[in-house]
Amino acid sequence: MSTAPGLRGDRFGAFVAASRDRGELVVQPRMGFGDPGRMRAGLAATRAADATAVGTITLDSYTRVGDHRAARGAVAHGTDLNGYPIVARSADQTRAVLDRLEGEDFPVQVRHGSAVPQDIFRALLDVGLTASEGGPVSYCLPYGRTPLSESVANWREGTEILSGADGTGRSPHLETFGGCMLGQLCPPAMLVAISLLEGLFFAQHGVLGVSLSYAQQTSPEQDREAVRALRRLASEFLRGAEWHVVLYAYMGLYPRTAEGARSLLRQAARTAVEAGAERLIVKTEAEAHRIPTIEENVRALEDAARAAEGTRPVAGADPDSETYTEARALVEAVLEHSDDVGTALLRAFSRGHLDVPFCLHPDNAGRTRSFIDDAGYLRWADTGALPLPPVARRSRADAVTSSSLLSTLSYMERRHDSRAGRRPAPGRNG
Repeated sequence: MSTAPGLRGDRFGAFVAASRDRGELVVQPRMGFGDPGRMRAGLAATRAADATAVGTITLDSYTRVGDHRAARGAVAHGTDLNGYPIVARSADQTRAVLDRLEGEDFPVQVRHGSAVPQDIFRALLDVGLTASEGGPVSYCLPYGRTPLSESVANWREGTEILSGADGTGRSPHLETFGGCMLGQLCPPAMLVAISLLEGLFFAQHGVLGVSLSYAQQTSPEQDREAVRALRRLASEFLRGAEWHVVLYAYMGLYPRTAEGARSLLRQAARTAVEAGAERLIVKTEAEAHRIPTIEENVRALEDAARAAEGTRPVAGADPDSETYTEARALVEAVLEHSDDVGTALLRAFSRGHLDVPFCLHPDNAGRTRSFIDDAGYLRWADTGALPLPPVARRSRADAVTSSSLLSTLSYMERRHDSRAGRRPAPGRNG
């Protein structure tokens, strides 16, 4: 973790830093409810969990796409929403949700998924919150057809709105979602590169409290390499900022059995500690079936915390690993396009120098492909126009085809469910 002077007001980053110094992994749910009473109950349960946890307010779908009129209509008619409508609710209502819960010992982050974050950021600042997440690329390409140029402009304005909180004595904190592009089948180098580039975008527009994301993929060994690569690149490029790394439990098809889901989550917690990530976004045993309850979220937090407690960091810096080498090549190529990170991102995507496999957004070239090798590593099958070193060149024969796509997407689901199926029944020997 890097620490920069003048960021003592970053309550979210300071909590994670203090937890890291105590040797504790911070765990966090993806929880959001439309009803203020239930949202408050979820935050209270998270705070009371037997874990080092931070709170989450995840927003509803209307708010994510900027349809605040529809969100207000739902609130007025008592319609249940799939998240908390922070713009449609009054500041007083949201302050009541947070009252005597949010603070230095329990910071709360607003999670949203929006390519138009300006009103969201104004609303969270209005109630005294300063932590959020997303990014101009990661909250654009996977989620709709908003032109990337519009998303970059929106996020430039939104980040500058957040950076204005410095005048209140509270420094803002933004987490990149770039390490989670499509959640699966994206080789780690691309995830690491986009995560770092979004962090540089935030810093350039005044937010110096940053967390860098990476999503658990198909190999714990490759994930450790990726997290270390991200940490090394952050130390090299994000000078002057205060940062930490957050790992997401697997974002693809989740195991359908409860034990398979818990197995995958525990693996994520162990990987986070082994590789040096300071925070973990959990998923629950209900993930494959429905929106989880408050109780299921708390069980996931506590299960991850117990797995982390029994794990120690794995020595080794992976100098010039394949992931580091590829990610650095991508970052350097992008930054050559312009001193302005947003402009550089637009030019890189237009030339295919950034290209996310299987992403159908019009501003994504769509020439890259990937596959899972026999060791469970995500590899490039076709690198398109990516400015990668020769080690990354692969044969198109390895690429995922339409006939093999479903099997590839369900790789982790099948792997952990089958392991769970081999476990002996309770009370039996073996």
